[in-house]
Amino acid sequence: MTAKLDYRWHLRAVMAGRGMYATTDLRPLLAERGFNLSQSQVYRLVTERPERLNLRVLMALLDILDCAIEDLIEPVTDGEQPDEPLTRRPAEAESRFRSRPTRARVHQE
Repeated sequence: MTAKLDYRWHLRAVMAGRGMYATTDLRPLLAERGFNLSQSQVYRLVTERPERLNLRVLMALLDILDCAIEDLIEPVTDGEQPDEPLTRRPAEAESRFRSRPTRARVHQE
């Protein structure tokens, strides 16, 4: 019996773990690396599971987010749901990526 392979795409969660909550944050960082994607292309990249992805764009995302490929792409097999909810609480995303220190917030009284 052959297992059916699929994947989960965690770009939005990884971005949230890095303090990036808007798709507009990602566009100039991609442009710095030579990828001038439209705002709608970046939005779809963040909010949807890509069916086709340029490997150089993937490498740029790994560089921008300082993460490993396993952080962005999670393989799943039979019985597992490939799609994740589009929204995750930032606390959930941050707990998954604790390798980076949390940015301090200064509150003035």
